[in-house]
Amino acid sequence: MGIRLDSRERRTCGRLGHLTYAPTEPEFATRLRAQTALGEAWRCLRCGDWALGPPAGSGPADRAPVPPRGKALRQLALLRLLAVERAIRALVLVVAAYGVKRFSSAQTSLRRSFNDALPAAKPLADRLGVDLDHSVLVREATKALHASQTTLTWVALGLLAYGVLEGVEAVGLWLAKRWAEYLTVVATAAFLPLEVYEMSEHATVTKVGAFVVNVAVVVYLILAKRLFGARGGAAEHHRQMRSESLLEVTAAATVTDLTGTPHGSGADVGMPG
Repeated sequence: MGIRLDSRERRTCGRLGHLTYAPTEPEFATRLRAQTALGEAWRCLRCGDWALGPPAGSGPADRAPVPPRGKALRQLALLRLLAVERAIRALVLVVAAYGVKRFSSAQTSLRRSFNDALPAAKPLADRLGVDLDHSVLVREATKALHASQTTLTWVALGLLAYGVLEGVEAVGLWLAKRWAEYLTVVATAAFLPLEVYEMSEHATVTKVGAFVVNVAVVVYLILAKRLFGARGGAAEHHRQMRSESLLEVTAAATVTDLTGTPHGSGADVGMPG
């Protein structure tokens, strides 16, 4: 039977190299191995092409690696895009935590400078029509400059903890770990009520956009990755992964042989002669 080869799989193999495997079961091994004038060749489990040289691994067919192919490979690309976004968040939060800590150590001198500069800036602000006495920016800056050291320490620790959480999500998503998908859904969903509250207080395009993106991430991960029992849950997720593997296709072809139904040969998928 022929197998459609996708350029995405081939591009991935171009970066990472082919993934070959020699099953100990002869009926599978004979379909994945070919002898050429240049030596033996084994079929890549990811892209389906033939690679010269010995296999990268061997063992029972049910122990073979299951590289992402087809839809699973597209989902992996999205997960890694999300991982990059989470890594950027983590970096920003950690830098912010460091900034708050540095700010707390220089708070007294900054407060003194701010109190000296504010009266001097009022004449210019009046000329420009800016009311510094009722400015939101001035009010928030005053709050920060008069916050207690304990408050600033807790803010710094909170930002640092959130940054670490985002960093853990980024690493797990990049490695396509299922626990990271669960963690991302739970952590993202936990902040949605806060985002709704912030939008009710003062809605901006940025806040609304961030909220929509976060909801989309939660819904996508639950449905596409079959989390929390959705669409058959983990069992169906793993079944889908196995069903798209080359070894499963090979096994199906072997069963077809046993039933006597005609099937295609290795030449259908470009086996070298």
